[in-house]
Amino acid sequence: MKIVVQRASRAQVWVDGVVVGALPAPGLVLLVGITHTDTTASAEKLAAKVWGLRVLANTEVPNPEAWSRGDMSASDIGAPLLAISQFTLYADTRKGRRPSWDAAAKAEVAKPLFDHFVTHLRTLGAHVETGEFGAMMEVELTNHGPVTMILES
Repeated sequence: MKIVVQRASRAQVWVDGVVVGALPAPGLVLLVGITHTDTTASAEKLAAKVWGLRVLANTEVPNPEAWSRGDMSASDIGAPLLAISQFTLYADTRKGRRPSWDAAAKAEVAKPLFDHFVTHLRTLGAHVETGEFGAMMEVELTNHGPVTMILES
């Protein structure tokens, strides 16, 4: 499993001109790719990692240095998450000009694992919004910082 985590001051995802998921407050956008070796255990481990990742700041603390460092996690301040399935994270571009998607899990494997990842985040206490699995989506976000990282299982 590969997750691109972006700290965002705002974000939303559109399908066919309709917003299907949005951050109701500043939080994290998660682009989630799933490969053949992923399991429910790896999904749960990364869910816990994302929920506890100290990359946010409590805006009520009057310390600009703490804001830029990101001393708080989403779990500490109840920040929302927007999770979007993203099979293209497993693109292989080493040869030629056309990416290979062989490393990405097929939808019948990836969708249940993505759903399990989201469900586990909610079990941990997260407010999670999502895109629409397998749909052509438009993602709009304002990356705050910018802060972007890649987590892998």
